Amino acid sequence: MTQVTFYGGAQAVTGANHLLETEKTRILVDCGLSQCPRFCEAKNREDFAYDPSSIDALFVTHGHIDHIGRIPKLVRDGFRGVIYSTHPTKDFGALMLEDSLGILEKEARSDDEKVFYSREDIDKALSLWKGCDYGEEITVGDITATVHDAGHILGSAAYIFAFPTEIGTKKIAFTGDLGNSPAPLITPTKLITDVDYLVIESVYGDRVHETTGERKTKLERVIEDTFSAGGTLMIPAFSLERTQELLYEINELVEHKRIPRVPIFIDSPLAIKATRIYAAYTTYFSKEAQKLIKEGDDLFKFPGLKLTEETEESKAIANVPPPKIIIAGSGMMHGGRIAHHAKRYLPDPKSTLLFIGYQAAGSMGRRIYDGAKDIMIHGETVPIRAHIKAIGGYSAHADSDALFEYVEHTASTLKTVFVVQGEPKSALFLAQRIKDNLGIDAKAPKQEDTFNL
Repeated sequence: MTQVTFYGGAQAVTGANHLLETEKTRILVDCGLSQCPRFCEAKNREDFAYDPSSIDALFVTHGHIDHIGRIPKLVRDGFRGVIYSTHPTKDFGALMLEDSLGILEKEARSDDEKVFYSREDIDKALSLWKGCDYGEEITVGDITATVHDAGHILGSAAYIFAFPTEIGTKKIAFTGDLGNSPAPLITPTKLITDVDYLVIESVYGDRVHETTGERKTKLERVIEDTFSAGGTLMIPAFSLERTQELLYEINELVEHKRIPRVPIFIDSPLAIKATRIYAAYTTYFSKEAQKLIKEGDDLFKFPGLKLTEETEESKAIANVPPPKIIIAGSGMMHGGRIAHHAKRYLPDPKSTLLFIGYQAAGSMGRRIYDGAKDIMIHGETVPIRAHIKAIGGYSAHADSDALFEYVEHTASTLKTVFVVQGEPKSALFLAQRIKDNLGIDAKAPKQEDTFNL
């Protein structure tokens, strides 16, 4: 008998961790951190509900920390199988795990706690990690996996697992996070067909984004309005994909003289390093982006752009008079350099804070987005007088319509859809939409729910 159990990301956005097991084989899909409201939740320290040493393989969908952040702990606790992902995801994994360790160590010192993994655990995990390509088939025991392009960030993958039953082979697909396609920088999500079961994300399961054209127009207007007011535009951005897409589109706005020339700072060492990885994998880019590269365009370099990797360079941004644009981590404002800029410029009615990504419940970003009049930053109460804006179209996640289309594309063979990686409202909405419109059994599983396949 084959079973799937949801150990993380069940009616929650972060902490993805799903177990697929036959009588002979046990594989995991993702092993991520739960991130809000603290980066280092107490639950991340807990023992796994399964024996890590019994797991044959781990398949990683992409390099965001809520999908990979507990991998070193998994290794520390006994996992010795193979870790599979695309080649860019492996590179992102090394970068992101090193960065998260630094954050965990800082939090551990302030809270008098111990970090639950070490640099040695990261190295051991990377020694078990193998890169693969889209379309590749990987066999682990009696399960065969096929790698598909999820279109979420560079190298993101969905996996279709074929497993034996008494009445023949069945298939289950795990989407990881699906992309907001078409994206300007990377290749689009590849739709799947002919699966019996589907595990699908639902971050935006109850919402619809602006179109690509709308989002670029809104970005242009926000920049122009902030410039006219003589303020500072702050954009908290996730280091993977969001920052690179912003650079791509601001580059176009600058080159076509659609926005005034202003200093633009990428104030995130992690985003700068991630951008270098992007530049090494241009074959994963969209046709449009590859065409521009062939024509000699450097997608991540343009007049006015400054990369501030060192701490002193970051501090010096305060000396540059507005108008200016600061793109800094972290994306949900639960740490990172954006907090320092927010502390300085949120009280300024001429400035603007622009959200372009998902803000999880409990995060600083979510509280500001929901209308807080003031916010606590570094132990100080900071009044919020700046303009607060949001552009949903820059999300790297598929919206409700795109998620529904993904399901609809393989509806003729589906027996059950498991809706995960969304807040309860979003997951339950998408599950109900699938039931009502496609007549397919759809569930929003809870933590540690197990289902027979």
